[in-house]
Amino acid sequence: MNWKYFFLGVGTGIASALIVKETATRRGTVSPEEVLDQVKAAFKKEGPISGSWINMTAEPFLRSPIEHQVYKGGITRNLDGRAELYEFIADAKTGTIIETNLIS
Repeated sequence: MNWKYFFLGVGTGIASALIVKETATRRGTVSPEEVLDQVKAAFKKEGPISGSWINMTAEPFLRSPIEHQVYKGGITRNLDGRAELYEFIADAKTGTIIETNLIS
């Protein structure tokens, strides 16, 4: 048995396993950028947006009896010369907007 080919096979197997694991992990959630794009598209239907932000890490959110992993963020838009600030909460797995609140 040639040890060079043995170690080459083991190395290839480990690398393949790591790639599959990383791919499976990434499919578990929607990226925060995609979520922010969806929220901005929804708000743009009602008027122009002047600013937006999103937390890049998902955090737990309890809406009895279900706990979600969510992204939190905000949208600012100008309507009739006054700024309106909205906070939103979106599901990290699907990107669905769970809640929006007008702050000012």
